[in-house]
Amino acid sequence: MKEQRITAPAPEGLGVEMVGVPKDAELELDLRLESVMEGVLVSGTAFLPIEGECARCLDEISFTMEVEFQELFVYDDTRSAAGADEDERRLEGDLLDLEPVLRDAVVLALPLSPLCQDDCPGLCAECGERLADVGPEHSHDVADPRWAALQGLVETREESQEG
Repeated sequence: MKEQRITAPAPEGLGVEMVGVPKDAELELDLRLESVMEGVLVSGTAFLPIEGECARCLDEISFTMEVEFQELFVYDDTRSAAGADEDERRLEGDLLDLEPVLRDAVVLALPLSPLCQDDCPGLCAECGERLADVGPEHSHDVADPRWAALQGLVETREESQEG
């Protein structure tokens, strides 16, 4: 068994649409490599800087995230490797590729709708202003378009009563 802490640059595309790890950001990986009968069992924790935008108000957000992963990399010369699935990871000589394992763990752990705060009110549907900035008294006098034709009748009646 071997434990090691590694710092590595983040690969491109490590994330989802609205949030992810910036390319070449510094990743810290705590790895534990164990030799088992079938191959090498890799267990680890990744500490990742995350950047993106809030799904409600579109403000930039950033935070750090901790993701755990575990994967068995099988030897090529074992019986398991001969009948292995396509999903099984294999050692390539003395090397193993952690990028796909890390990518799977990070993408599954990321929020699909990240928020800048749990109670983010979002944007005003009428003017697009951040509701957190304009306050609770923010409103618009917008008539329902289905009643727009009747609005002219009310104005005409008020004018005829004044005259």
